Amino acid sequence: MTDPERDDHEFSSGQGFDEPYEGFDIDPPELAVDTDKVDPVDSRVVTDILDEQNVPTDAVDAEELLDVGVSYVHINRHEQAAETFERAAQFADDERIEQEAWTNKGAAHAEMEEWDAAIGAYREALNVEEESDAGGALGDDAPSASNEHAATAETNLAYALWESGRTEQALEHAERAVEIDPRFAEAWYNRGFFLLERGLAEDAVDAFDNATRLGFRNPDILEEKARALEEMEEYERAEKLVEEAEEMREEAEQELLE
Repeated sequence: MTDPERDDHEFSSGQGFDEPYEGFDIDPPELAVDTDKVDPVDSRVVTDILDEQNVPTDAVDAEELLDVGVSYVHINRHEQAAETFERAAQFADDERIEQEAWTNKGAAHAEMEEWDAAIGAYREALNVEEESDAGGALGDDAPSASNEHAATAETNLAYALWESGRTEQALEHAERAVEIDPRFAEAWYNRGFFLLERGLAEDAVDAFDNATRLGFRNPDILEEKARALEEMEEYERAEKLVEEAEEMREEAEQELLE
């Protein structure tokens, strides 16, 4: 069998392009990224830009996203929680919701011991307050976002800094937390802990006492106060606190068994 004969055919060489010719790109201009500001290998960049382009802010309920993030936390899905809180912060049009979202994102990273990410999220939460104060966005009569979440962000930031080895900065932010909200018991506890780490046992005891008066009383704070009293050579008081802490733990275990 032989191949059929083929007629010679002269293929078109095309008409060429008009000058000047601008090339084309399959990526839409909306996805253009300034590599001086954004890491080009950051996998979240495209997702974030698509959110901004395709999802109207008023179509997203940031408070519902917060609830979803909290639900993830309750089932120990901290990575998903962190992502959800970040989305909530991006879509929030209320400074307090945005600040709460960043604070919760930091806490989710802290649960995974991702201290640098936690520190970054807590700083974002505090930046919300600074920008709000600078711009007067909430108005003179509106409650400041700091009353609700800035103290938590400061005390959590202090703990994350301590975990990452930046102990001096940790005490600084613990001090800020109690300045923002003097009735925040956990902030007083953290302040006492960091003071004790710096060898300031007497000041630490005062901070622990403030936390206790505000209702923060558990075996951990009793043991830390006992440690401070031992530094002050008040061994009898320290021993009583250790015994009380042990009793509290035994009672808690018994309640779980029941």
